[in-house]
Amino acid sequence: MAATEVSLPVLRQDGSRSWLLLAIAAVFAAIAFAVEPFEYRLLAAIVATTLASFTLFIRIFSRFRDRSQLRSDQVLIGLIARDPSACFIADSHGQVLYCNETARTRFGVHVDATLTQMLSAHFASPAAVLFRIQSRALHGNKAREDVVTREGHSRITAHSTGPDRILWRLEEFQDRTGAGRGAEQLSLPMLTANKKGVVLYSNEAMRRLLGARPKRLETIFVGPMRRSGEEVDVSTSKGVVRALLAEIEGIGERHEVYLLPLSATDRDTRILADFEHVPVPLAKFSADGALCGANLVARDLLDLKEDQRVMFHELFEGLGRPVHDWLTDVHAERMPGSSEVLSARLLSGDVFFQVTLRRIVELGRPYVLAVLQDATQFKRLEEQFVQSQKMQAIGQLAGGVAHDFNNLLTAISGHCDLLLTRHSRDHIDYADLMQIHQNANRAASLVGQLLAFSRKQTLKPESFDLQDVLSDLTHLLNRLVGERAQLRLVHDMNLPQIWADKRQLEQVIMNLVVNARDAMPDGGTILIETQSVTLTEPMDRDRAVVAAGKWAVVRVSDTGIGIPEDNLKKIFEPFFTTKKVGEGTGLGLSTAYGIIKQSGGFIFVDSKANEGTVFTLYFPVRETSESQSQPKHTDAARKAETRKGEGVVLLVEDEAPVRAFASRALRMRGYTVLEAANAEDALTLLGDPALKVDIFVTDVVMPGMDGPSWVKLALVQRPDVRVIFVSGYSEDALQEHQARIPNSIFLPKPFSLAELTSTVQTQLQ
Repeated sequence: MAATEVSLPVLRQDGSRSWLLLAIAAVFAAIAFAVEPFEYRLLAAIVATTLASFTLFIRIFSRFRDRSQLRSDQVLIGLIARDPSACFIADSHGQVLYCNETARTRFGVHVDATLTQMLSAHFASPAAVLFRIQSRALHGNKAREDVVTREGHSRITAHSTGPDRILWRLEEFQDRTGAGRGAEQLSLPMLTANKKGVVLYSNEAMRRLLGARPKRLETIFVGPMRRSGEEVDVSTSKGVVRALLAEIEGIGERHEVYLLPLSATDRDTRILADFEHVPVPLAKFSADGALCGANLVARDLLDLKEDQRVMFHELFEGLGRPVHDWLTDVHAERMPGSSEVLSARLLSGDVFFQVTLRRIVELGRPYVLAVLQDATQFKRLEEQFVQSQKMQAIGQLAGGVAHDFNNLLTAISGHCDLLLTRHSRDHIDYADLMQIHQNANRAASLVGQLLAFSRKQTLKPESFDLQDVLSDLTHLLNRLVGERAQLRLVHDMNLPQIWADKRQLEQVIMNLVVNARDAMPDGGTILIETQSVTLTEPMDRDRAVVAAGKWAVVRVSDTGIGIPEDNLKKIFEPFFTTKKVGEGTGLGLSTAYGIIKQSGGFIFVDSKANEGTVFTLYFPVRETSESQSQPKHTDAARKAETRKGEGVVLLVEDEAPVRAFASRALRMRGYTVLEAANAEDALTLLGDPALKVDIFVTDVVMPGMDGPSWVKLALVQRPDVRVIFVSGYSEDALQEHQARIPNSIFLPKPFSLAELTSTVQTQLQ
């Protein structure tokens, strides 16, 4: 088709507008002849003449523009008519207005067709591609994009040449690889696919192997897609065929896949000699988790037979998610090889292995290699460390809570004591005040249990004969046991004296006896034995090491239902109990544990279901002097009737309610009290040399400078002043400082009015 013979349709929008203007001009001309006033005739005639002139101008301009567009189209057609690439001129809707000879020969296009219809057999989703290119061309005059086709790839270019005119040019690039027509002559099965796995081309050998023309890669391969150089399982019309995969990257994000069919010889069962006898436990697994082979060392560790085939998840567990998913991720390279500590399912007892997985390729097939290492001891140490950390954290929490509660209870019980001093027994409020006082004491006892567990309670150790204490306690224990159970005591005649808090030890024994009684609902025997034991070497048991030396041992055993194995590791944790709600707080054994540990001893438990339980207590034997065996302050001294006192007391306490109670209590007994909210205020008061102070009563733990620190500074100028330290923590935390401070004693919180005043009075005497 010659360029001069081609004409494209032109826009005729201006023609319709000019006819409309001409009709309006005719209307105004008629008005000019019809109206009577001259002025109106003149105005209508002017409007009609103006519209007629404007219409004539539009017609002339439209004719000129159409001729210009025609000449432009003729020039454009002349340029593309003999272009070796397919060229099209289309409107904005994709309607083909012109196509050159190459386009007609290549695509068989006629003028009524659309670009989408023309290219539908050329590449996938032409409508979306053309719309994307056209949008960019209309905004920037031109656009270009390369697309992958079934024969290779094409470059589509679009130019905006005028109103509703777009020039399209399609350049095709044939493959110079085996994916062209030459691939049909290959005896090796091959195909070409894009990055989404869509098969763009397959040769005759591939179609013959598969029995049909493939459409997607996932329909060809059995299992996940492999890497180049690895064996794959190919699904064919005759079943699954094993082949070696070769993959070559092509143009435009395409890749070519070649298959080399292999013989059906099963090579999975081969285990090389170096693999069998290497002195490292090795096991090989397939993608589905099946054990393909394990060397001699690994079979001995896992207790496997040479031909035994098990799954990975049947051998190991304990990852927190299915172990098969971990192995699959390593096999598919979704994650690099890594190590995990897993428990062995087929072995009895708690046996752990550190399993390291790595992806390997052997004889063209990918596997996951597992390297095993016995981690049983490591896992036990880890559990011991975690348990120790947990108990330490709970202990710190319990100690902190108990300290704060002791301050509150001191204020509550102290102000209650102040009210009781002003109310006689026959007063209407006396019974209510006594209820407050008794419940405050119960709360103080509960806080004492928390402090015992956290090993921060104040102990009053002394040297005593363990046999005498147990004998004196027998009457009370018999009442606790009741008639259904029988209590027996067996003593070692050579039992040495121990150094401990007698009252706290009695509480431990009573807790153990009560638990033994509850474990025997149908009756039984509770046996308390004492024994002198000398360890020649350290004893390692239950995450603890008992040092060599002399120990006094107490065993409390019963014939009850026993303790389940799952609970043995939890029984010393606070608030853990198997009793019903209201039957126990869960603090009994945790309190016993804290008291024994704070006394420098150990407590162990042995139990079997339906055979009973044995608690074994180890107490260190210490040689003590006569002075050490007596407590510094007896209960009798604390309960002595207080007398009117004289002297000046400097009271330093950061808790305002406690300070208010203590100052009022001391003033009631006749003392002059100076108050300070912290150590800095106390030192400021003592800066006056004329001020006379007889005794310091100070809290140990305060914001800023603590009690022992400011007392040391104050005693430099006032060496004769007596000191009383008070704290919600134990005396153990103060002992190192207290030993360096003369004339000082310790008063634990919560304290009553009588305890405070009697302690001050005793210290001043």
